[in-house]
Amino acid sequence: MILVTGGTGYVGAQVVLQLLAHGQTVVIFDNLCNSSRASLERIARLGGRRARFVLGDVRNRAQLDALFADFPIAAVIHCAGLKAVGESVREPLRYYDSNVGGSIALCQAMAAAGVFTLIFSSSATVYGDCATMPIDETCATGLPTNPYGFSKLMAENVMISLAASDARWSVGLLRYFNPIGAHESGELGEAPAQVPNNLLPYLLQVASGRRDVLQVFGNDYATPDGTGVRDYVHVMDLAEGHWRALQALLGGSGVRVWNLGTGRGYSVLEVVDAFTRTCGVPIALTFEPRRTGDVAQCWADPGKARRELGWQARRSLDDMLRDAWRWECRLAAEHRPIVYTTETSPTIPVAAAQAASGYAAV
Repeated sequence: MILVTGGTGYVGAQVVLQLLAHGQTVVIFDNLCNSSRASLERIARLGGRRARFVLGDVRNRAQLDALFADFPIAAVIHCAGLKAVGESVREPLRYYDSNVGGSIALCQAMAAAGVFTLIFSSSATVYGDCATMPIDETCATGLPTNPYGFSKLMAENVMISLAASDARWSVGLLRYFNPIGAHESGELGEAPAQVPNNLLPYLLQVASGRRDVLQVFGNDYATPDGTGVRDYVHVMDLAEGHWRALQALLGGSGVRVWNLGTGRGYSVLEVVDAFTRTCGVPIALTFEPRRTGDVAQCWADPGKARRELGWQARRSLDDMLRDAWRWECRLAAEHRPIVYTTETSPTIPVAAAQAASGYAAV
C-alpha cells in the first residue's frame, strides 16, 4: 500500500489516480486545508475504485503513528504542504511549520514504522534566481528568493541527512516546475480555497467571470516581453513522473533528485495569448509592480528524468490550457461560490465564456 499525503490536493489527487491506474492500493492522509472530500468522489469515479482516506495533519505525530499502525504502508509520496510564494512572504512561520515541521514529523513516523521509501514533492524554487537557463539538477541550491523555497529546501536537507545517516532510506526529491492543467476528462483539477496565487487558476477565474481582471505582477523583467517566464508542465505528466520515480526507488537506497518540467519557458503574456487563441476567451489584465520573491525566469533541463526514469512531458501548453478550461467550466456549472478580489462586477459572464470555449459544461 502507498501512502499519499495531501492526496486530495491538486497534484496529490492526480498522483493517486496514477497509482490506482497501475493497480496500487492507496491511502490518502490529508487535512483538507486547501481541498475537499469531493476530490475523493472524483478520484473514485475516474479511477474505478476508491482510495482509503484518513483525515489528519502531517504535523501531528500521534495521528501519523496511528496511520502507520493501521495500514500496511510500503512507501510514501509526500505531497502535503503549503505552496504559494506570495503567501509565504507574508506568513513565513506558517510555511516553515507546515512544510518543514510536517516533513520532520512524517519522517519520524516512517522510521518508527520501518518504512524508508519516500518521494518528496519539492520545487524548482530551491534553485533560487539562477543566472543560467535551463536549470539542471547540478545547479546550486541554498539561495531561494522566498520562504516557500526555503521551506522546501530545508525539508530536502532533512531527508538528505536521514539518508546519509541510515542506508535503509531511499528518497526521491522531485523538483516541480509549474504544474497547470487538469485531468483530461475535465472532472479533476485545481480548486483553490482562497484567492489564487498562481497565474493559471487566477486567469481561469477571470475567464469564467468569477474575477474581473488578471493582475500581472511585473512587466519590466529582462525577458522578451518584460513578464516572468516559467516552465509549465501538465499535472497529469507530473503525476506520471511520480510513478516512474517510485519504481526507480523501490529496493534502492540513498537520495536521487529529478527535475520535472518540459524544458520550455513561456512568459505570462504568452500564456494569456495562448489561452485566448486556444479557448476563445479574451482576458482583461492590468500590470502591477513585481511581487517580492518572484524570479524573472525559470525553466528546466529535464534530461536526467528522461535518461533515468524514461519520463518526459508529453502534453503541450495548448493541451494544458484546454484541459484546465474544461475543468473551470465544470466548476462554474456546479455553482461554486464566487469570491472577487475587488468590488467591481465581473466583465465576462460564465455562460458566454463557456460558449466561446467550445466546451459544454458537464
